Amino acid sequence: MSFEVEIKFRTNGHSELVRRLAKLDAKVEPEVTHEDVYLGHPSRDFAQTHEAFRIRRIGSANRITYKGPRLSGPTKTREEIELPFAEGEQSFEQLFRLFNQLGFWQVAAVRKTRRPFHLEYQGLPIEVVLDTAEGLGEFVEVEAFAATEADLPTAQAAVLNLARELELTEVEPRSYLRMHLDAAAARQ
Repeated sequence: MSFEVEIKFRTNGHSELVRRLAKLDAKVEPEVTHEDVYLGHPSRDFAQTHEAFRIRRIGSANRITYKGPRLSGPTKTREEIELPFAEGEQSFEQLFRLFNQLGFWQVAAVRKTRRPFHLEYQGLPIEVVLDTAEGLGEFVEVEAFAATEADLPTAQAAVLNLARELELTEVEPRSYLRMHLDAAAARQ
């Protein structure tokens, strides 16, 4: 079992943050585009259970992800199970079709451009991603993984401490899916 420990912040641009990350010797990776298709379950309401189920396309790479309900604590912490599946658009479409045939449906599609940075911080590997989410704005996520529940306090402290050091202040507690759904509702 693995737990995702993250906190998301709104930003008004990423340039100053890139400079701060460089001072911490963070290693930058190439920018990538994510397309996340969130699915609804035929017999339970993920909005009520605070779970998420999606298929993700990153270039030609594909992944399927389940995110469990949030655990208590100062960060957004939840179990995450993510598995790769065959590459390519055809595989993505076939898996979506398979889930559709089983009664799942598309709740929303969220697209974002992501620029990941990796660094070691307080003894843990941390990922900081600079996101531009289509129709939602610019964000920064600071994320670590905890292998067990016993590891959660250490991972949470590292994520929060790094966010403070990076001078991130405007916490965005909602997921991209929730923001997307809220924006769609506001337009109606």
